Amino acid sequence: MSAYDALILGSGGAGLMCALTAAKRGRKVAVLDHAAKPGGKLIISGGGRCNFTNREVSADNFVSENKHFAKSALSRFTPEDFVALVEAHGIAYHERKHGQLFCDGSAQQLIDMFVGDCVRAGVELLQKRDILKAERMNDGFLVTTDQGVFTAPKLVVATGGLSFPKFGATPVGYDIAKQFGLRIVPRAPALDGFVFTDADRARLEGFSGIALDATMTTNGVSFRENLLFTHAGFSGPVALQASLHWKPGDEVRVDFIPALTREELMEWFASRKGNRLEIKNQMAALVPKRLAERFCDLYLPEALDMGNYPKKEIAAFCERLQDWRFVPAGTVGYGKAEVTRGGVDTAELSSKTLEARKASGLYFIGEVVDVTGWLGGFNYQWAWASGKAAGESI
Repeated sequence: MSAYDALILGSGGAGLMCALTAAKRGRKVAVLDHAAKPGGKLIISGGGRCNFTNREVSADNFVSENKHFAKSALSRFTPEDFVALVEAHGIAYHERKHGQLFCDGSAQQLIDMFVGDCVRAGVELLQKRDILKAERMNDGFLVTTDQGVFTAPKLVVATGGLSFPKFGATPVGYDIAKQFGLRIVPRAPALDGFVFTDADRARLEGFSGIALDATMTTNGVSFRENLLFTHAGFSGPVALQASLHWKPGDEVRVDFIPALTREELMEWFASRKGNRLEIKNQMAALVPKRLAERFCDLYLPEALDMGNYPKKEIAAFCERLQDWRFVPAGTVGYGKAEVTRGGVDTAELSSKTLEARKASGLYFIGEVVDVTGWLGGFNYQWAWASGKAAGESI
């Protein structure tokens, strides 16, 4: 049996930050993970370059049953704090649109940064340890793995969500929370593509590969980004963002021409001359040709000159283009979802320390908690901030 001041379950971003923070405070820390290597999803995110934070982060960029919960941790470890850490290690990075920050090179640089600092601070990184059981023992915790038993007065659960099961995602963190009587907010794959119903797939058959600038709205929340048609439905950044706010049965609205107001679009059509075939060709200036052709076939039933169409019918056609509605059959699922929405109820945790109110010494950080960020580096900033908050407490 090996004794420590703190045990951290999970060697992803949140777990590594927590371990490093605690070890720098003189704590004897061990990190246990069933994965062969530390780093979790860091190495595969952002096309291998990891979108490690965002210049503009606030609690408004997160979905949670308590929209205020993340404020405390986020305010105490900011994007500027993490950038300073990256710069201190000489890791080159660049900014893309919407304040997203990526490594110039491989995300492995971030993993090496954490691992190197953790080792120097005395953290024991124990990989390839399957976590079989976690239980209360006297005034601490006992964790049983397939390679030994570990004890500590503090236990931090940083096991992540259910996304990307092929990379080792498991429900162990949620199981531990339920074991200690903590409520779990219903979970769902998020930052994920939408899947069409059979009817919508038939309407938009042959569109796979089309990409365009679009606005997507669900539950009153709108995003404007790149939209990609797939063989199954919609993907691309705008669909991933919208999926975070979508629940089964909800309607999704799409504006395929967000660059123009409705009045501007109606004026554009009113000024067109020619039959429907000519209009299809002219519409290529607005949307990809295949989309133009299908929308004309579906929603312009007569081959009239647009100049001869009643204003009411032009308005209806424009509405189809700028307020196309559908109810997804679902999302692609955990296999491709960037994150898991839901998780350990924030009402069960201290917003300052991430400690469970019902179980002193037990902490939950990162994706396992019901705090889910938008696409664009927000989830990693939550990992760093929540890991830092717990690390300063244990």
